[in-house]
Amino acid sequence: MCGLLGLLTAGADAAARTGPIAGALRCARHRGPDESGTWNDPDVVFGFNRLSIIDVERSHQPLQYADGRYTIVFNGEIYNYVELRAELAQRHGATFATDGDTEAIVAAYHHWGPAAVNRLRGMFAFLIWDAQERVLFGARDPFGIKPLFVANGPGGVAFGSEKKSLLEIAPALGLPNPASDLDAAALQHYLLLQYVPEPATLHRAIRRVESGTYFTVRPGGEVEYERYFTPVFHAGAGAGPGVHREIADVLRDSVAKHMRADVTVGAFLSGGIDSTAIAALAKQHNPNLITFTTGFEREGYSEVDVAAESAAAIGVRHVVRTVKPDEMMAALPLIVWYLDDPVADPALVPLWFIAREARQHVKVVLSGEGADELFGGYTIYREPLSLAPFEKVPGSLRGLLGKASTRLPEGMRGKDLLRRGALPLEQRYYGNARIFRDDQLAGVLRQYDPRCSHTDVTAHHYRDSAGWDPVSRMQHVDLFTWLRGDILVKADKMTMANSLELRVPFLDPEVYGVASGLPLSEKIAEGTTKYALRRALDGIVPAHVLNRRKLGFPVPIRHWLRDEMYDWAREIIRDSQADHLVDLAAVQRMLDAHRDGPIDHSRRIWTLLVFLLWHGIFVEQRIRPEIPEPAYPVRL
Repeated sequence: MCGLLGLLTAGADAAARTGPIAGALRCARHRGPDESGTWNDPDVVFGFNRLSIIDVERSHQPLQYADGRYTIVFNGEIYNYVELRAELAQRHGATFATDGDTEAIVAAYHHWGPAAVNRLRGMFAFLIWDAQERVLFGARDPFGIKPLFVANGPGGVAFGSEKKSLLEIAPALGLPNPASDLDAAALQHYLLLQYVPEPATLHRAIRRVESGTYFTVRPGGEVEYERYFTPVFHAGAGAGPGVHREIADVLRDSVAKHMRADVTVGAFLSGGIDSTAIAALAKQHNPNLITFTTGFEREGYSEVDVAAESAAAIGVRHVVRTVKPDEMMAALPLIVWYLDDPVADPALVPLWFIAREARQHVKVVLSGEGADELFGGYTIYREPLSLAPFEKVPGSLRGLLGKASTRLPEGMRGKDLLRRGALPLEQRYYGNARIFRDDQLAGVLRQYDPRCSHTDVTAHHYRDSAGWDPVSRMQHVDLFTWLRGDILVKADKMTMANSLELRVPFLDPEVYGVASGLPLSEKIAEGTTKYALRRALDGIVPAHVLNRRKLGFPVPIRHWLRDEMYDWAREIIRDSQADHLVDLAAVQRMLDAHRDGPIDHSRRIWTLLVFLLWHGIFVEQRIRPEIPEPAYPVRL
């Protein structure tokens, strides 16, 4: 787990760019505080910050292979690297100078070409420079666990783990100041979804390499992308005890592979089935496993007690970090700086605090992200059942029902059900977060474009999943939107902000292979979600958790914005210089209306506040968080 930066120049002047690259590495120091290095030839400069996890004493990067033909920088972990190295040695006579996974990637590319990415079981973003063919090859993992940003200008093309690094080297690329050129469509999508969907960022000049994609580029040429992985859900795995055993077996194997490390591995533990399953299986490999959870001193907004009960049941040492509202307010500007682009999921704030606590004890943690998307775990996936009666209503009449819903008072029970029932799936579902409706957005966004819609983001995913059952289509959309835009961004950014590696055993190709074949009856059967996973984990997960709905890390912003956080929020609005983008007076009215009740505007307010802080940091440069130097006690 590290931070990479690479520049392919257009004018064979790479040696002159090493200084800017080395300088830009500093703002990604948190991703790899153990060591830092650069390398260049006439066309390429590579920079790297390393967090040493596997083959700690060697596997230094940038790493060369095949007598210097290839040079690689790699962020992530390859969990089947032991098996890959053995196969490459046996079949191709490959030799290795290290004992790590980085060399396994570049050796696989040498012998198998781009097809090597399909053999990698792990999370990754990497760049490989082939000095013989003068071509840069790179790839990002199937689900988008690890980030990779790209910027292209007259001076060349650059790739980085942190967008901040690319902003710093924009002059070397011949780009004008990216901060002055924001993407209006990306901003509107952010306010709709609470994150900026891939491949966009809020800076028009910088984009993201999409998940499941590899690319090639030559000096002075265009980047050519190829999608190597597209998730497909097909009901072919069968049902019943046989498939439940298969799920348990493949998850055991995934956790075992994810425990491979030369440093201590811990686990995050909430009160839900996903993280509890991972911790219980990890305990089988590390009897001294430490688990971590966070919560708040407010009833209904904490899983601390349930997590502690789970920790006791599976026999692990447990660490709890309680977060107070004043801590959240003080930390949020720094957290937004780490994010690169705004993400308005309040749960990322307690995640940052528990990651900071965990880093005092371990260097790697396992977590349960991805289980809901693969196994059908979100309550919203049951919505097609509740809306089934609307499917029998003729289209014209359903349209009238939708119009009737607009006449009902805001907040009235049944209003949203009627509105959503009148819409086809493609229009009503665009992921787990729905922040602003179009009519609400028009009231706060200065440059509101009615043609810019969530369908810009989801339409082609619905086309790709035509003919599937509605739950599988929702899962497919979430894998491309919610998972990689929110869940995995906050997981990567908040842990790496604390130089902590987070691993997600559910997002494993072998686990996906089983989950993708489950029929609908194994997802939302018997009034619950993740039916097959729950049955598979019977006997692994404590009984008090097995059928409990997960809260995750809920944050009481609804209450705090009416009380402890009101003055703080008002100051952010008052001091912002983003009035040309957002109607700040309208935002203040929304805050006051939330305080006075009864309508809950907290999610919309929080989404706006996070953007205003982001704008103050990255555009106005008025807010300058104090960036701590990574410094941790040697207890690893």
